[in-house]
Amino acid sequence: MASILSPTRRFTASLSHHYFTPTPPPSIGAGTTSCSISFGPRVLSSRRRPRLISMSSDSSSAAAAAADPTTNTVSSQNDNDDVLVQYVVLRRDLIDTWPLGSVVTQGCHASVSAIWSHKDDPHTSQYCSPQNIDSMHKVTLEVKGETQIVNLSEKLTAGGIDHKLWIEQPENFPTCLATKPYPKSTVSLFFKRLKLCK
Repeated sequence: MASILSPTRRFTASLSHHYFTPTPPPSIGAGTTSCSISFGPRVLSSRRRPRLISMSSDSSSAAAAAADPTTNTVSSQNDNDDVLVQYVVLRRDLIDTWPLGSVVTQGCHASVSAIWSHKDDPHTSQYCSPQNIDSMHKVTLEVKGETQIVNLSEKLTAGGIDHKLWIEQPENFPTCLATKPYPKSTVSLFFKRLKLCK
């Protein structure tokens, strides 16, 4: 009976050491102490600590890279802030009364016309360059009707913003307009009060 209880007592002492005692009691053998230490919180802490340091150092290097103006991350963020964009503005009254395809066609007419009319412009050349042709940015907005589209065209002309007011023939009335490509920071203020076309 004593030989059966003896390992149990050792195991209990080992657990007591593991959770409550900072140093092993003298009665515990080297094998038991080794077993306790291998699963003890100190070993786990020392295993985790290098991982945390590694992660924090990665975070620090990422933060340093974000703060460095020469890195690709920052330059791409700046590029997104001032991306080349073409604005297309449609009439809501036509969207509500014409077939959808007809309204989309009007927007395409204005967009292509604005691009082609300014094909030699540096921004247009960059916008349509082989490296950018598959990632063009357009913003499609809406106004209420004919009066608003004409007023917007006059405002853009007064502000020196090149655009095409598309006049549908043979009806001879304006259906939409499109700007040539511009840096977003240059033209966004002219359109800030308009709604996205939905």
